[in-house]
Amino acid sequence: MSDPLAHLTAHDVAVWLDDLNRRDLESGELPSLIHAGKVTGITSNPTIFQAAIGDGSGPYRGQLEDLRRAGADVDQALQALTTHDVRQACDLLRPTYEASDGIEGYVSVEVSPLVAHDSAATLTEARRLRRLVDRPNVLIKVPATVEGVHALTLLLAEGISVNMTLLFSLRRYREVIHAYFDGLERARAQGRPLAPIASVASFFVSRVDTAVDARLAQQGSPTQAALQGRAALANARLAYHLYETEFSTRRWRRLHAAGARPQRPLWASTATKNPHYSDTRYVTGLLAPGTITTMPRNTLDAVADHAAFPPQDVHGTYQDSAEVLRRLQAAGIAYDEVMDALEKEGLERFADSFTALRAAVHHALRSRP
Repeated sequence: MSDPLAHLTAHDVAVWLDDLNRRDLESGELPSLIHAGKVTGITSNPTIFQAAIGDGSGPYRGQLEDLRRAGADVDQALQALTTHDVRQACDLLRPTYEASDGIEGYVSVEVSPLVAHDSAATLTEARRLRRLVDRPNVLIKVPATVEGVHALTLLLAEGISVNMTLLFSLRRYREVIHAYFDGLERARAQGRPLAPIASVASFFVSRVDTAVDARLAQQGSPTQAALQGRAALANARLAYHLYETEFSTRRWRRLHAAGARPQRPLWASTATKNPHYSDTRYVTGLLAPGTITTMPRNTLDAVADHAAFPPQDVHGTYQDSAEVLRRLQAAGIAYDEVMDALEKEGLERFADSFTALRAAVHHALRSRP
């Protein structure tokens, strides 16, 4: 197929854009991608909003000035800026959402990373964001900490759709799937319809290679060096195998018969960090039916321009993937330690971005144009 993005669609892989900013919303560039069917969803996070809002200039200046005149504090202003963009994106994707019967057309907005280890605060923040955006096609993004997994069950029971993010380990992913089942069962017991409750599980990919490759490089063994660049795809492919296994159980079949839809795996962190690797490897290497791949704009452009897909999808890769992880363990790469460190590092990055964004908004509110 000559169109790589169409190739993904033909293999039941949805394309979401991992970027949200007002300039693209207002320029017509993002609407054109959506109207052409190239993009069927959008994800955001604190780092993306920090890059979008920056110092408060450009398309955000007018709203910031209005907020300053109204006496808004930093958190009120930040909330107004971000939810404005999310609502606008939700409205752009509303036709996609309705045409797909609620399968596509979602926009994700993340709870504050500062409450990632507080279930009660996460619940409060998620409910607030859901109320403020007030769109059926919004996904509330919750980091997959122990506390976040607990919050997932309670949010789903209330009928709030959730994007579980910052997933790295297979162990945590299994916990997320079971929490998804728990939440749907509670919702059903309360008489809620299950079909409108959506959820995706954002499994991070390229960061795994960055972490594992660095540890292999420190060891310096030629045998171990042969494992570089293999951990991320192996880990994600085994996550998909886990998805297939868990969503074929009797427990899931009962929920599905009651109207529930699968919690789709979403491949996140698909931008290549190592310049020696193909800039499309974390998209072309994860051709898996029923999944979503979310890409920053530069990766989306690279895939559209020159992506070359393998003849087969991920089925048939599971044995080799398990062998890669076994060899890494034998080489002294402690799987659980790496994944726990990546979760901690991911939260710290988002917290730093959130803090920097608050500081920029604070400065913009204090400054007169």
